[in-house]
Amino acid sequence: MRQKRAKSYKKQMNVYLHTFKFREPFQIIVDDELVLTCNKASFNLTKGLERTIQGEAKPMITQCCMQSLYLTKDESAIALAKSFERRRCNHFGNPKPSKECIESIVNIDGENKHRYVVATQDVELRRKLRGVPGVPLVFMNRSVMVMEPASNATMRAAALSENAKLTGGLNDTKIGYVKKDEEGKDESEQPQKKKRKGPKEPNPLSVKKKKTGPNDNKGPEKPKKKRARRHKKSSEKNADENGNDDKDIKDDSQ
Repeated sequence: MRQKRAKSYKKQMNVYLHTFKFREPFQIIVDDELVLTCNKASFNLTKGLERTIQGEAKPMITQCCMQSLYLTKDESAIALAKSFERRRCNHFGNPKPSKECIESIVNIDGENKHRYVVATQDVELRRKLRGVPGVPLVFMNRSVMVMEPASNATMRAAALSENAKLTGGLNDTKIGYVKKDEEGKDESEQPQKKKRKGPKEPNPLSVKKKKTGPNDNKGPEKPKKKRARRHKKSSEKNADENGNDDKDIKDDSQ
């Protein structure tokens, strides 16, 4: 039975992945009743959630649920809840019951915009969230954590998505998917400028390298120094003249 449940849970999560754009790690809103139940049964809540949703889990708890846990004065349950990421619900000054708090952050204009998985023991809360498409519901049944089958609202949304893909054509990839929330976009962002088209540079691998000569790798040539002329002194000039005269006399005598 455990293997059959794992296959059915994997099939359900694929619907949320492909139709409603869920991504790992899955954000799971946990209420105070589930924390108390798992703590009393010594059940590892994080590992149980990961086995149930067949993926990486990111447990989160609201401020109102934490306030309800503080009223129980169960220190071990409070310590377990403190290890989860805190989800701001803006009810800190005026805390609400856990089911009203979770419903306010999950059901936003009839949509699960933040793609939360809800793990709760409250039967009334699960009944209300079944009317919101794309909300996986997890709860503890005795000592076993189970996931509810996809609600009718979820299956209708998935069927409409598939029909839109078939009728819209195969070329349009945006048809049939839930619109992405634009809350994370910055208003100051400007549209990117289009790149100017022009002649592309040649492939550097196809360009022939220039032939290098023997002197190409040498540094810049130094200018040649002019040979300085050496002027003879007057004594050397007289000696040369006397020597020339002696040669003339010898020539005449011959």
